[in-house]
Amino acid sequence: MKILKFIQLLRPNQWIKNTFIFLPLFFSGQLLNFSLIESCFVAFFAFSFAASAIYCFNDIIDVKSDREHPTKSNRPIASGAISTRWAYLIMGISLSVSVIIIMLFGNESKYIVLALILTYYLLNLAYTLILKRFSILDVMIIAIGFVLRILVGGVATSVELSEWIIIMTFLLALLLAFAKRRDDVLIYENTGVATRKHTNRYNIAFMNQILSVISAVTIMSYIMYTVSPSITKQFNNQYVYITAFFVIAGIIRYLQIAIVDLKSENPTKILYRDHFIRFCIIGWIITFLIIIYF
Repeated sequence: MKILKFIQLLRPNQWIKNTFIFLPLFFSGQLLNFSLIESCFVAFFAFSFAASAIYCFNDIIDVKSDREHPTKSNRPIASGAISTRWAYLIMGISLSVSVIIIMLFGNESKYIVLALILTYYLLNLAYTLILKRFSILDVMIIAIGFVLRILVGGVATSVELSEWIIIMTFLLALLLAFAKRRDDVLIYENTGVATRKHTNRYNIAFMNQILSVISAVTIMSYIMYTVSPSITKQFNNQYVYITAFFVIAGIIRYLQIAIVDLKSENPTKILYRDHFIRFCIIGWIITFLIIIYF
């Protein structure tokens, strides 16, 4: 049972976020290039272990507030299943594994990839210690983390990133992060327990407005992307706009879960559990596969 707690501390279920690393390769039309796929997987696992090191550090620093949270109190450190000493050891091992993976299996771009991963690591150390105390800035840091993921994917595969993929990644991450913060506000207003020090700088009315604005901007940006002459020329296909239906439906469904069902605390769990959102993602992927590769 102890080993399961160590695995839980690393949060491998959160590694799904790092699949953003594969997006540059996917959109480049070179998804069947096995050499590039291998480079992507190396970057993916290296990034994932670095992210797990951050999760360990975050749980160590937040142990007191986690014990007051209705769900985070079950985390290994907060519940007392794993000591902070062991957590620091697992953190160090995880980061070391990340570096070893890049140095042993990385391609000629491995030093740049490693620099980007360490940038993500240091940025999140700063986030955990200081930056998360500042409202709005904390959410921006999370969104930047997703941009770093696609930068890692682009560098690892030598794929040049368009401004569209960077903008869309940032906006989508921003939407998910604010929805998650909305859940913290609900807990604060219902129980008086502030799971984050700056939770009182938000309220439900403000969060609903923010989610509405970001959702609208994200959808509009995506539609502009699909009808952009440069994109239709890149894919040699004028039907890219069809993918917008899945994006619009997925965002609306996520807003329904966050605002109506009040279950926005963990976007990853929503992805695993909600059939409608999974259908939207799979439909989006299949449509793009047909557009790009057939």
